[in-house]
Amino acid sequence: MSKLKNKVAVVTGASKGIGASIAKHFAAEGAKVIVNYVSSKEDADSVVKEITNNGGIAISIQADVSKEADVIRLFEETKKAFGTLDILVNNAVFQQFLPIEQASPEAFHQHFDVNVLGPVLTIQASLKLFRDNGGTIINISSGASKSPMAGVSLYSATKAALDAITISLSKELGAKKVRINSILPGATETEGATSAGVTPGSEYEKMFIANTPLGRRGQPEDIAKVAVFLASDDAAWITGEQISVSGGMYGF
Repeated sequence: MSKLKNKVAVVTGASKGIGASIAKHFAAEGAKVIVNYVSSKEDADSVVKEITNNGGIAISIQADVSKEADVIRLFEETKKAFGTLDILVNNAVFQQFLPIEQASPEAFHQHFDVNVLGPVLTIQASLKLFRDNGGTIINISSGASKSPMAGVSLYSATKAALDAITISLSKELGAKKVRINSILPGATETEGATSAGVTPGSEYEKMFIANTPLGRRGQPEDIAKVAVFLASDDAAWITGEQISVSGGMYGF
């Protein structure tokens, strides 16, 4: 398949979970992929190895998207490796289940620096590297931006902010032939969700499944397939949208 043939894509936070699945699906569709990671080099290299073993092209680049110098280096290395950029996926995320009494200034900044400042910095850098015929930006938001639950007020606020950025920039960047959309996953089975306490058989998982019309948690590939569509020419007339991929949990 070749929906993304010869496209160059940066996927942040791509060493595991949704980001890793997006990177693999992009590569399977012909894209050259930069697998960004902040600390999990072994996991990122494993994603790259799987891609290359299947005939794809990928490299891993370490960068903390909340740090401007790291973001600049990430895109400099992307340019050095592939010369240009066509697709940016903002997937890197910080999340804690945190009652408001424990929402310290440090926790606030951890959430907003990674989940909001990070995408702003990567978008700024990507605009300098996109080709003359434009580019595509996909922000991985969350159903929590529309339907926040207890204990994730900071996380939910960052995702609502990211959706607002998506809408605003769709109007700002359209003249530059840059499309930007948000994907809002529902309860998805990832390493991050597990570390946050949503483990198989847990009360959190039972609650999510009970409130999901399709009766299961999502898998990373459920999100990745939609990302491929949004990155491809099939979505050439779509920008500024917030697309729920949640088994119906947030489809209201």
